[in-house]
Amino acid sequence: MDGKKQLKEEDIVMCTVKRIESATVLIEIEGNGEGNIALSEIAAGRIRNIRDYVSPNKKIVCKILKIQNNNIQLSLRRVTGKEREEIQERYKKEKTFTTLLKAVLGSSDNVLSKIREKHELWEFIEKIKESPSLIEEFMEKDKAAGLLKMLSEKKEKEKIVKKIISVKSPSNQEANINDIKGSLLSSGVEIHYLGSSVFSVSAVGKDFKEADHKVSCAIQEMEKQAKARKLSFEVREK
Repeated sequence: MDGKKQLKEEDIVMCTVKRIESATVLIEIEGNGEGNIALSEIAAGRIRNIRDYVSPNKKIVCKILKIQNNNIQLSLRRVTGKEREEIQERYKKEKTFTTLLKAVLGSSDNVLSKIREKHELWEFIEKIKESPSLIEEFMEKDKAAGLLKMLSEKKEKEKIVKKIISVKSPSNQEANINDIKGSLLSSGVEIHYLGSSVFSVSAVGKDFKEADHKVSCAIQEMEKQAKARKLSFEVREK
């Protein structure tokens, strides 16, 4: 077995854009081969500039619509904000785990394959928090102890702060996507569109104070840019 997940229709998956063709977008499904997105499944309504949504090497979260004869058809627009955030969070945890596993073992492919034969990787990461000895099934005890220590130190070091904002036009309709993007230009934070003019703004810091400072400064700049474009701006409760 190669440890790949068996994909099925309605699955929500992390993808990487490979290239944009005339009527479709070709993507790489994380760890599970290739698929495609019809232009009508990129976003609702008319698309003025497709690169506002997809561009080569960009990570996107998609929903599988149909699997037929090894042809996987996906949608970007049918993914909800909640689904997007959930998959993005799982992806981050898996990337961190894989990086630390490689640091401990030198090569992580064989162990990852064995883990994936029995578990979803993100579920396994959660399980070893409650039952650390579970990792010993896949590697020597001293290696497992080293990995668990690194995971613990990583968790203690990083603090994440996230806030939700709303950016709308004065008529209470969704503003032009380019105007919104202009108001959200900021560095040091991650910004994700959740739908209906709502965005999440998050940052990682060595402690809560640092992460919160990054988010607060970014939001202040965003509010300034939004007002300059005559857009309404609101910070919401999570």
